[in-house]
Amino acid sequence: MARGARAPPPRRGGGARPRPRPGAGETPPAPARAPAAGARTGFGVPGLAHPLLAPDEWNALTRPGGAGPLHWVVLDVADGPGVQPDPSCLEAAGRLRNAGVRVLGRLDSAYGLRDFGELVSDAHRFTDWYRTDGFFLDRCPADRAALPAVRRAVHALRTIHDGAHIVLGHGTHPHPGHADIADQLVTFSGPWSDYRWSQAAEWTVDHPPERFCHFVHGVPRPHLEEALRVARWQGAATVWFTDRTDRDSRVGPWEPLPGYWDEVVSRVGTGVSE
Repeated sequence: MARGARAPPPRRGGGARPRPRPGAGETPPAPARAPAAGARTGFGVPGLAHPLLAPDEWNALTRPGGAGPLHWVVLDVADGPGVQPDPSCLEAAGRLRNAGVRVLGRLDSAYGLRDFGELVSDAHRFTDWYRTDGFFLDRCPADRAALPAVRRAVHALRTIHDGAHIVLGHGTHPHPGHADIADQLVTFSGPWSDYRWSQAAEWTVDHPPERFCHFVHGVPRPHLEEALRVARWQGAATVWFTDRTDRDSRVGPWEPLPGYWDEVVSRVGTGVSE
């Protein structure tokens, strides 16, 4: 699971340009977008380590009152569904579903280089073995030329699982045509040092916050409220903020829970900074 949990290198695109960094001590300028009324922030969990390696993390997600508003959790058994059903992952996915949380199977598109037949086969395994509620199409290509291939893939996934919740893991702002293909887009995946000065692409204002996700690692505890504010003003209702970083080559930043998990759950669950 470690390979699938790595954060892709931050990329820029889709008309989104980084803001100039202000001088020391200055606060970043507010984005031009006003927060949408009624949009509720919640968590999208992009890739915890295998349940055998991180049992406490998986248990925390189903702890009564201890996980906050979970929008969905990505299941990555072995860089995909694996070659046979995994009992530990079956149990973890079952607990989440019983708690009313969507479980999404991770499918690696390899930026459009993955064989279509392999992708479909993995989707069948996730559905048949783990009864996933949808799919997280990781490393999804973001340019305009990729639109036909991404449409084909999503159409096949919806054929396999009618009503599947599908998230495109671009990690950057894609061509706006991608917004019409899936339920949600990951428009930022990267470090806090980039996120705090980032800017949403102009076309995102035509869509509700429920359509967008932000994954940010290396967020210091004192900046949690600021991170939530950036997500709110950029119009992303599904987030994952962690103080873990990508400096450890053995463990990806998404694999453990944040060190301040209880605090961020409290902030999001009680509507702090909403």
